[in-house]
Amino acid sequence: MTVVAERTLGYRVLPRRVHYGWWITVGVAALMFATVGVGYYGLAVFLRPLQEENGWSNTAVSGATGMYFTVSGITGFLVGPLVDRYGPRRYLLLGVLLVGLSAIALGSVSSLLGLYVVYFIQAVAFGLAGAVPVNSIMARWFVTRRAQAMSISATGVSMGGIVLSPLGSWLVGVGGLSLAAPVLGVLVLVVGLPIVIWVLVWDPGELGLRPDAGSPNAGVDRVALGDDVQRRVWSRAAAARTVPFWAMLIAFLLVLMAQTGFLLHQIAFLEDRLGSRDAAAFALSTTAFGSVVARLAVGRFADRLDKVLVSAGLFLIQGLAVLGVLAFDGVVPTYGFVLIVGFTIGNIYMMQTLLVAETFGLVSLGTVFGVIGLAAQVGSGAGPFLVGWLADMSGGYALPFVLSAAATLTSAAIILLARLPVDRVPPRSPPR
Repeated sequence: MTVVAERTLGYRVLPRRVHYGWWITVGVAALMFATVGVGYYGLAVFLRPLQEENGWSNTAVSGATGMYFTVSGITGFLVGPLVDRYGPRRYLLLGVLLVGLSAIALGSVSSLLGLYVVYFIQAVAFGLAGAVPVNSIMARWFVTRRAQAMSISATGVSMGGIVLSPLGSWLVGVGGLSLAAPVLGVLVLVVGLPIVIWVLVWDPGELGLRPDAGSPNAGVDRVALGDDVQRRVWSRAAAARTVPFWAMLIAFLLVLMAQTGFLLHQIAFLEDRLGSRDAAAFALSTTAFGSVVARLAVGRFADRLDKVLVSAGLFLIQGLAVLGVLAFDGVVPTYGFVLIVGFTIGNIYMMQTLLVAETFGLVSLGTVFGVIGLAAQVGSGAGPFLVGWLADMSGGYALPFVLSAAATLTSAAIILLARLPVDRVPPRSPPR
């Protein structure tokens, strides 16, 4: 038994009849349930209470949220090459610890400066424990079954929205932020730390195992999944000389700017329309539920599909759904359109990882994804701030949401450029 196997409690106690790759998948799902459920969906839950309890403007709180995404993106950018070189364990441990502690501290914030300091710390933590290290683990454990596995692991993100959004909203109603934030912070620590310490393993080779749960998907025969692509080493400069790199960077910057701006203001927008914070939080849960259903459905066959075309279709549907939310203000249409938005949200995040991994491989995923992820996080940070600022300036959410939809539809056209020319793709070799 290897040293890693000996220290990995999960490998020693979990049933061996299930390949450990699937336990990795479940562990990542549980980790993201806690960290993303609090560190992402929690921002939407806390947006209005921070304004109401402290008398701060929409713009001021949205500015802190915007800074949050930008700082987390910069952290992912910096940590990406380190993850490729040293593995993600130490960064995940520090990130989970700081996400939990900073969420606890949020319950005691009483000044705008304090809010920005706490959000800055939590943003660094979210970058350490977020997409770059987690996706690097999943990309090494799964190659021809990557979409299938990621569709399962990423359900943790959506389940965080389904469960923790209404829970956080209920806790705010019972005891304000001083109750809600510490409870959610403790949850992150209790769920996240044991998973990182005792379950997650960087690479299947460390346990003497093979990727794809020991059984590659025979129905997948894509050149980009061969070792010549997957194990090619990319520098950031080399990746930046390709058209797909810039197409992904710009398209995901725009779509996530629009998506996050809409999502984090969804409760504030729908609270007035639906009449209560709980009803608006339930609508956000509906969005997250749609994300789970659609991601699992798409994940079953996405490994066989052209991911560029799938991404463009998702962007198109999301933009039209946001316009639908604005155009039809009845309760049933509102829930229907936010459900459709949910159908696209989880898959868009998944497609970002799959496109980068399929084009630039798994060996340099942290390095390249860190750059594209930084742009996406800058967009995610700008979105809530711009939506909040435009809502304050225009007196409502109509203008910012129309512009969000326009940005999403523009990204659908740009992403069509995100493929390497055939003559740039190396010959096929079997995945390892």
